Amino acid sequence: MIAERLTTLRQKMKECGMDAYLVPTADYHESEYVGPYFKCRAYITGFTGSAGTAVITQDEACLWTDGRYFVQAAKELQDTGVTLMKMGQEGVPTVIEYLQSHTKEGMTLGFDGRVVNENLGETFEEKLPERFLSYRNDLIGDIWSDRPALPAEPVWILDQKYAGESALDKLAKVRKKMKELNTSVHVLTSLDDIVWMLNIRGNDIPCNPVVLSYLILTEEEGHLFIQDKALNDDVKTYLHDLGMKLHPYDAVYDFISEIKGQNILLEKGYVNYTICQSLMAENTITDHMNPTTSLKAVKNPTEMENIRKAHIKDGIAVTRFIYWLKQNIGKLPIDELSAAEKLESLRKEQEGYIEPSFETISAYGPNAAMCHYQPTENDFAQLKPEGFYLVDSGGQYYEGTTDITRTIAVGPLTEEQKEHFTITAMGTLRLGNAKFLHGCIGVNLDYLARSAFWERGLDFNHGTGHGVGFLLNVHERPNDIRWKVAPERAKYAVLEEGMLTSDEPGIYIEGSHGIRTENLMLCRKAEKNSYGQFMNFEFVTFVPIDLDAIDTQYMAEKDVELLNTYHKEVYEKISPYLTEEEKEWLKEATRPLKK
Repeated sequence: MIAERLTTLRQKMKECGMDAYLVPTADYHESEYVGPYFKCRAYITGFTGSAGTAVITQDEACLWTDGRYFVQAAKELQDTGVTLMKMGQEGVPTVIEYLQSHTKEGMTLGFDGRVVNENLGETFEEKLPERFLSYRNDLIGDIWSDRPALPAEPVWILDQKYAGESALDKLAKVRKKMKELNTSVHVLTSLDDIVWMLNIRGNDIPCNPVVLSYLILTEEEGHLFIQDKALNDDVKTYLHDLGMKLHPYDAVYDFISEIKGQNILLEKGYVNYTICQSLMAENTITDHMNPTTSLKAVKNPTEMENIRKAHIKDGIAVTRFIYWLKQNIGKLPIDELSAAEKLESLRKEQEGYIEPSFETISAYGPNAAMCHYQPTENDFAQLKPEGFYLVDSGGQYYEGTTDITRTIAVGPLTEEQKEHFTITAMGTLRLGNAKFLHGCIGVNLDYLARSAFWERGLDFNHGTGHGVGFLLNVHERPNDIRWKVAPERAKYAVLEEGMLTSDEPGIYIEGSHGIRTENLMLCRKAEKNSYGQFMNFEFVTFVPIDLDAIDTQYMAEKDVELLNTYHKEVYEKISPYLTEEEKEWLKEATRPLKK
């Protein structure tokens, strides 16, 4: 099937005069996750992972993906005619390097400019001189006869009792920033930014309550490009009262072609190449991070209080799940899929629960060593009463977004597994206990989570923390916690009161086990004195850390104290909502330890 699709695509490429065609994993809005309509890369290669880029020439088809997906991609690409390019591995060229060596002067690189951001397009222009860029054709769409429909789920209004601030106030803040930057028009295409500013939500991307839309804002007007069938009369009236003029979703491209002589605020990394190319000839572009990015990252007091409520609900569900698993492992048949379904059923019992905040990572034994592993209907493991089971999951509630990982001992463990589990829990608790001066960024704090690893010559190859949205994307800019300083992450965010960030150290031993312990934490102000404003973190995730896997010989007195303090809070906050049997179990599961 894939071979036939590639043949058809190559014929289309010939008709359009294209020597190479690039297919990224993206929608028109640079979303991290995409819905079925936009899964062009999966359609043409057969690889279904969430990250990857395909390049097709007349002689070859290649798929680049990262280490999370090497095993999966190798399976799915077998006998397709598509070559796996393992990103970051020795001898493997980057996409740009491949295009440099496989195209030459006068050749044409094709891509759909709506799914490539302006920064990447400019990289093609710089690194592939004397080649032509053809970006007006969606060749995959041309050959995909049974392509799913563009999603148009109903849009709904997020009540101010959850949002804590009106959309009019948010619009005013953005317009103030536009003035400060001396810009007259703001082009906003990132979906989480749009719905946050307008206090609306939808379901056009699974697990991300966003709405397919574009927004063009001026000092006096707002132009919202959105599918009419997604709007009922109440939502239309609400948007009209915000000063929004409604246009068909696809009309944005004709609209922007008429904008001339303006200083336009946009972020090139989050606006597609087609839009930017239409604007750049007749206007001045101010490339600046969207004002909404920093505004929505700092949760207001109402959002913060709602986040606490959401996490109590989530804590009840996950705690009850751990209890169920501990009671039934080895007695009932449980696999990675059924375990995830059980956890989801417990979340559904919580009032205000909407949907998962991402696809659950449910991994037993060696599978957990692949840190973004996900079971499928055709490939999943049975849980046995030995070793570790890891579950990384989250929920969307009206009160906020959750994200939690717990690694659970389902039977006997090795000494190495206990040591690895203990230092992971130590890293989570040490970072959560940080106290620091205002002005710090995540790079300043990352060592707190890694020190116990690095002391042993160990590490984990992912960031320690990411921002989390409010009833929005589970991965949210700009706050993060990591140790590597990379050029592409030049705009590091100062940690501000109200930022919600994950705290998730881990360790992954190929063929053996994977461990991660993740809490979410709110940044808060501590005391202010002659040295400045001090800051700290407040955990909002309350679920026990499995004492069956803790070995205090690896812990300092302070680490034991931090664990006991955390577990005391878990019991106080979660036990009132449990049955007597669950409560008795939780009391034992959060008992204080001694060094």
